[in-house]
Amino acid sequence: MSAILSGLRLLLPTRDDYRGLRGGWRGDVVAGLTVGIVALPLALAFGVSSGVGAEAGLVTAIVAGLVAAIFGGSNVQVSGPTGAMVVVLAPIVVLHGVGAVAVVSLMAGLMVVAAGVFRLGRAVSYIPWPVIEGFTAGIGIIIFLQQVPAALGVSATGHSSNAVVAAWQTITEASWPAALLPLAAVAAVAAIMLLLDRFMPAIPSSFAAILIVSVVAALIGSPLPTIGELPSSLPAPALPSFDGAMLAALAGPAAAVAALAAIESLLSARVAASIADTGPVNADRELFGQGLASIASGLFGGMPATGAIARTAVNVRSGARTRVAAIVHALALLLVVLVAAPIVGAIPLAALAGVLMMTAAKMVSWQTARRVFGSGKSSAATFAVTLLVTVSVDLVVAVGIGVAVAAFFALRTLGNMSVATREPLPGEAEAGDERIALFRVEGSLFFGAADRLVEAISDEEGVEVAILRLSDLQIIDATGANALAGLVTSLERRGVTVLIKGVQAHHRKLLDRLGVIRSLRDPHHLFDELEPALEHARDHIRRAA
Repeated sequence: MSAILSGLRLLLPTRDDYRGLRGGWRGDVVAGLTVGIVALPLALAFGVSSGVGAEAGLVTAIVAGLVAAIFGGSNVQVSGPTGAMVVVLAPIVVLHGVGAVAVVSLMAGLMVVAAGVFRLGRAVSYIPWPVIEGFTAGIGIIIFLQQVPAALGVSATGHSSNAVVAAWQTITEASWPAALLPLAAVAAVAAIMLLLDRFMPAIPSSFAAILIVSVVAALIGSPLPTIGELPSSLPAPALPSFDGAMLAALAGPAAAVAALAAIESLLSARVAASIADTGPVNADRELFGQGLASIASGLFGGMPATGAIARTAVNVRSGARTRVAAIVHALALLLVVLVAAPIVGAIPLAALAGVLMMTAAKMVSWQTARRVFGSGKSSAATFAVTLLVTVSVDLVVAVGIGVAVAAFFALRTLGNMSVATREPLPGEAEAGDERIALFRVEGSLFFGAADRLVEAISDEEGVEVAILRLSDLQIIDATGANALAGLVTSLERRGVTVLIKGVQAHHRKLLDRLGVIRSLRDPHHLFDELEPALEHARDHIRRAA
């Protein structure tokens, strides 16, 4: 019990979280305000795009952003609604309704908290780079396609849950030339963002683009649909209504959301740590904090939250050094809700679509794709499969399949490094040496290479004594040990005496347990050095002559 309590204490906030605040609080405040300006249009856009509304996006950015900042495992992580989460939530809204999102947020949050408590934070380190890049590019494509209805002024209601199919349905339903107006708004947002990023990078381009387009739309009396009325305060926390049947139906979607939240949050924290030296990342605490953030967001009627890579990067590059910056970001968004809700409600939906399309375009990096394809066929295949499955099937499934594909290529490479080479006998040749085969087994003897190595040894003809040198064998698993036992038994059955030399200490237990040692004709046929093994083999040949 004491060990459990000690482990839980490592997941809770401490005074060390704010070390360095006294000398750098101004930088944290400036960074927090900056990232708050960047986060505002994204929070609104992600809320609208997911189907739960702009209010839910803002609530998530505020509540989840504050909770994750306090309880998370990164000093500079900024959390809230993200494009990847929108991709998962949109089909849930279509199938189960808007009310299901808060329930999913609670369920997924509990799962992520449990992952942190059970120390699963380091699992993300096993996701290969091509999988991460294929996953990210696939998300970018989906986000872009999801904005097509708003960009053409068409309602997304009744469309397919697949983004590619839904985008095509939207294009066929668009009313021309009426669709030119929202398209013009999208184009204006894109142009402003590109120009500002190119010539005035210090200005938050998405915020400025939405401000300019919204003001112009209001001045000319544009009929573009807007966000609409927003509440001027946060809703009171409440437990969403649910029943057993609803929980059963949402168990799968909640697990997918939890997996995505964990993966994206840990990846974002890892990216932040690579940008600047802002202190260590506690992966388990990060999961614990992100889980609490999604639970809190669900209680306030928001969406599941994750660490946001783009906003976290802005936070770090703006000078953030402690979690106070992420706290200020959440409080700045709360101030917007309290004093500027009517102004925010007048933002055209097409302008938000433009911001998300530009965000999505940045996620699909052609330079990164070229690097992946230039690093080898296996990396290229892993990247392509992950991207295609992300776009056509499901994000979490895509990560699983991508990891499986990468593992296949890694095992194939490892298996190709496993060799059994017949070597000449050391020393001066003696009569009968041609009937002694000395095999050096190198690399790995595991399920992906065992059969091939066994065939290479058993195919030798005219051999009466086989010496297997295992001192250079690096890896052996149960399949490899079982195959080795079968090889020894087969050779002995054919009348070939098998001697084994150089079993490493950490392999001995497995070989004993799987019967490799017992399969030898005599337990003394196990040697530590080659010289006595060779002398025993020659003595055997002399006695058989």
